[in-house]
Amino acid sequence: VQLVESGGGLVQAGGSLRVSCAASGRTFNRYSMGWFRLAPGNEREFVAAISWSTGTAYYGDSVKGRFTISRDNAKNTVYLQMNRLKPEDTATYYCALFLSGSPVNWGQGTQVTVSS
Repeated sequence: VQLVESGGGLVQAGGSLRVSCAASGRTFNRYSMGWFRLAPGNEREFVAAISWSTGTAYYGDSVKGRFTISRDNAKNTVYLQMNRLKPEDTATYYCALFLSGSPVNWGQGTQVTVSS
């Protein structure tokens, strides 16, 4: 399955942005999907994930209440709606496909920059 992110960009603090991840393949709806991010000097951080079977969403502590993950299986796309963005949200955001609870396939990443 190939994953392609889009929608990153520059936004002011307090603003919103939505990033998307389009997946190839007909079995997209059989996989849990998620987002991670990586900022310079930091370790990769879990952002959010959504179960393929129940649609249950999971979030990292730093984004709870601000970010929302969703998926459209008909479009083979997973979204990350980011609200009330902070400068510390600045990172490259990567879409991931999960298998047995672990991310096994990654997109190329999309840059999100939040200015103060």
